[in-house]
Amino acid sequence: MSTHAQRERLLLADLLESAGPDAPTLCDGWRTRDLAAHVVVRERRSDVMGGVLVKALAPRMARVQAEYAARPYDELLQLIRSGPPRLSPFALKQVDEAANTGEFFVHSEDVRRAQPDWTPREIDPVFADALWKRLESTARILARKTPVGLVLRRTNGQTAVAHKGAPVVTVVGEPGELLLFAFGRTSHADVKTEGDKETIARLLAAPMLGM
Repeated sequence: MSTHAQRERLLLADLLESAGPDAPTLCDGWRTRDLAAHVVVRERRSDVMGGVLVKALAPRMARVQAEYAARPYDELLQLIRSGPPRLSPFALKQVDEAANTGEFFVHSEDVRRAQPDWTPREIDPVFADALWKRLESTARILARKTPVGLVLRRTNGQTAVAHKGAPVVTVVGEPGELLLFAFGRTSHADVKTEGDKETIARLLAAPMLGM
């Protein structure tokens, strides 16, 4: 049976293929080739991925990613489609589902929403629940440096406290849009913000969300 992560993996590869290697993305400074290289390195080079969180390790991670980005684009897409190597933690179905469902969804939207003619994707209720579950489990990590209190509220009323503090901003939207917001795509997420204007401005101006 196909998992959400596997479906999103193939969708991301298809979007990258359709866009071509030099299309823009929502990731600052990254073209589609760079995004594809990031996905491959994340799954196949765990030895350098500490650079995501540790600033001193970032240069080595960047060098390795640049090396992968220099490979033929078709090769990168094939590596994404074929999935992680057998000994990678991501090869475990449970890890793949937990770690990649939201990751691949966000990166698919990074490709889709950077195009001038993009259209909203219809999210079925089952997948929306899966995205909400991922958001609940990662919200505090994603918003760990947020300068104000942050509550994420689904349109059905479910809430997740992403960051404790005061004053508080409440962000309301569908799970996929809230996940995009939490991953730092704040200007491209279809959400409503509730709170005083100054606090909302502080939240949106600070490059604190996401990873």
